[in-house]
Amino acid sequence: MNEEIKFILDTAKESMDAAMKHLEKELVNIRAGKASPSMLGSVMVDYYGTQTPLNQVSNVNTPDGRTISVQPWEKSMLQEIERAIMNANLGFNPMNNGESIIINVPPLTEERRLQLSKQAKAEAEDAKIGVRNARKEANNDLKDLDISEDLQKNAEIDIQEMTDTYVKKIDHVFEVKEKEIMTV
Repeated sequence: MNEEIKFILDTAKESMDAAMKHLEKELVNIRAGKASPSMLGSVMVDYYGTQTPLNQVSNVNTPDGRTISVQPWEKSMLQEIERAIMNANLGFNPMNNGESIIINVPPLTEERRLQLSKQAKAEAEDAKIGVRNARKEANNDLKDLDISEDLQKNAEIDIQEMTDTYVKKIDHVFEVKEKEIMTV
């Protein structure tokens, strides 16, 4: 295979991989009823004047499916961590017991489940757009090459097959997440 074509295909694959990774990262942030330390992944704490991720100033774990426990490494950080969780506007009500912060994760209402499902679907659509944009760029790059029509057509077929594969992967990841969200 022509080196230029191989480079275009590799670049398209990297872009599609990036869209997939971004989707998976976004879906982790959409909570599905069960408590998870990743729910607090976006919380930033003022640690001696520096905005620091929560998991770098405390131990975050889930003792059960409905509770998140935040154990700061320094007791003096309790109020700061509690304030950061409130300011993150995640809909949680942290309770400070003087040792750690306990967050009870409320069960999702049917309405909230539908909202989260729509949010997950929007993320999946964004990922598909990213994959299609990678396909478009690759096809445009192919047109700029000085190659035979047969080589160009074969490369376009390869790019389309890669696109179809990634769209199926995205659909599968979304279906799994939607099932997770809608399961009571």
